[in-house]
Amino acid sequence: MIEISNLSFGYGKHKLLDNLSLSLKPGLIYGLLGMNGAGKSTLLKNIAGLATPWSGSCTVNGEIAARRNPSFLQELFFVPEEIYLPPVTAKQFAKSTGHFYPKFDSKQFEQLLTDFDIPADRKLTKLSLGQQKKAYIAFALATNTALVIMDEPTNGLDIPSKAQFRKLVASVLTDDRCLIISTHQIRDLDNLIDTVLVLHNNQIVLNQTLDLISEKLNFGIIQTNSTDYIYAEQHLNGLNAITKNTDGSFTKVDMELLFNAIISNNPNLITLLNQPGHEQYI
Repeated sequence: MIEISNLSFGYGKHKLLDNLSLSLKPGLIYGLLGMNGAGKSTLLKNIAGLATPWSGSCTVNGEIAARRNPSFLQELFFVPEEIYLPPVTAKQFAKSTGHFYPKFDSKQFEQLLTDFDIPADRKLTKLSLGQQKKAYIAFALATNTALVIMDEPTNGLDIPSKAQFRKLVASVLTDDRCLIISTHQIRDLDNLIDTVLVLHNNQIVLNQTLDLISEKLNFGIIQTNSTDYIYAEQHLNGLNAITKNTDGSFTKVDMELLFNAIISNNPNLITLLNQPGHEQYI
């Protein structure tokens, strides 16, 4: 669905993406992780056609993103970190905007608003910022576009809303739809994403399914005096560690620990994750 080839981009003299290549498939929910200022939002804007690469290319379903052709835009919805909504009700917003998206489902939108506990007949500008964000996310999901991009969508949401967000996003995934979610709140993506993307040092250093990460690595507490680990952090009960999966057992991927290990520039971990397995990783 998305093919990025040798893409470079930055602002002024500051390069954020350097000769970056990436391939994303439909039917998956991708979680994009990276340190503050790593270029996550910049990468998303290049995919959405809101930025033009210095060099290289980005295509979505064969269309050059930066051209932003109508056929491209009607199959893309972008949820930015900060949203600005007009002083209309959710129903009025759907009526005025939904027709730009051929597969927009007004009944689905109303149900999503109900699930998010958002009043459909109250002006959006009279809602709290968290409610506004939920209304916008509900609209994004109801467009049924082939690609939905969300930049820090859980910012401003309370704990129950984050749980509902995960449930509703998972419910709208289809085999021909791709969702990309960027966040620095890594635990908000637990039990939601299929594949982890890590942007570090101007490159995508990891593009891997959670299943394949679990196939290669184990996550858990080990003894403090142990040295048999790839990466570890101090824990009350010992070391919270990443170890090589040598016996075929499976543990839940600790994405926060994995991310910390990757940005520590651990060459053994990156090499192991990028070795061919049952699927092609990067």
